[in-house]
Amino acid sequence: MARVKRGTIKNKGRRNTLSQVKGYRFGRSTKKRQAYEAIAHAGAHAFAHRRDKKSNFRRLWNVKINAEVRKYELSYSQFIHLLKEKNIELNRKMLAEIAEYTPESFKRIVDQVK
Repeated sequence: MARVKRGTIKNKGRRNTLSQVKGYRFGRSTKKRQAYEAIAHAGAHAFAHRRDKKSNFRRLWNVKINAEVRKYELSYSQFIHLLKEKNIELNRKMLAEIAEYTPESFKRIVDQVK
């Protein structure tokens, strides 16, 4: 069996790994083993944080809605309860945008609910 020299293939793998860690600091940007570990950790965090982002946005929408509703002597929970009683089906994202950018429209929604 003929001898196989792996230099090119090994370097290609190393080059591909290191191209993914451009901008990382210290050995993670220059050493293949550390770079590979950094990629694995980065991927795990990216996956988890894509899930976290959804709850962070929902929390932000709740804060925006609550801030606007307080002007009309209501709390966030009372407002959501009244919305459900009146069968007004607006999601929190839309309510937050309306509250932030068009407060007069939000006031009309609050008046309908009261």
